[in-house]
Amino acid sequence: MSDDSTNQRRDGTGAQAPSGAAHDEDLAFRELLRGLRVWDHPLPPFDASRAPDAPLPLFRRWLREAAEAGQPEPHTMALATADAAGNPSVRIVMLHDADERGWHFGSHRGSRKGRELADRPRAALLFYWAAVARQVRIEGTVTEAGPEESAAALHARSTGSLAAALVGRQSRPLGSAAELDRAADAAWERAVREPDAPVGDWTRYTLHADTAEFFQGDARRRHVRLNYRSDGGTWRRELLWP
Repeated sequence: MSDDSTNQRRDGTGAQAPSGAAHDEDLAFRELLRGLRVWDHPLPPFDASRAPDAPLPLFRRWLREAAEAGQPEPHTMALATADAAGNPSVRIVMLHDADERGWHFGSHRGSRKGRELADRPRAALLFYWAAVARQVRIEGTVTEAGPEESAAALHARSTGSLAAALVGRQSRPLGSAAELDRAADAAWERAVREPDAPVGDWTRYTLHADTAEFFQGDARRRHVRLNYRSDGGTWRRELLWP
């Protein structure tokens, strides 16, 4: 029997290694990854000992500072949910507000995230602001607002947001791009004509945080991680190893 190392090249996982053009493409991709630089610009300081007693004021300040530093779309965030079996999913959504009740966002109840939140009303949020090497991770329970609050939140947004909500059918299979074009055009016309048009299953969700971690990156990898934990109605602060 031939020696495995000469007859079948394998990588560290035991899988058969690629050869020829595929091998060269793999090498080129790894070289690309290794050549990418992060945090090669001046970064803001973060003195965790002077952080506020609760996470909301710090979050608002950091989002404002990210915007002022030129971070594109600092109000977008990754929203992670899980289905009834515990299978996770994640997507980028927009933050609508952050106040003493929690972090607010919206979606259709019939979308994948809406169905998963109905099964498991817990979620995690992640904000990443590369311009200032900061990220914020928030975890907690999620509740649905009532129809009146949900409708008011939707109708306070842009015509485009209302049109997108009117299209509906989020996460369902789409037959063709032409079908989407027709639905989107009709929804836009209705949103312009009827700015208070109802969207029955569009819902405002609120994540009530029980943990919130603030991460300040450092070019020498001496990152600062400050974690807030809710404990009986008060917040406990602790530093974490990077």
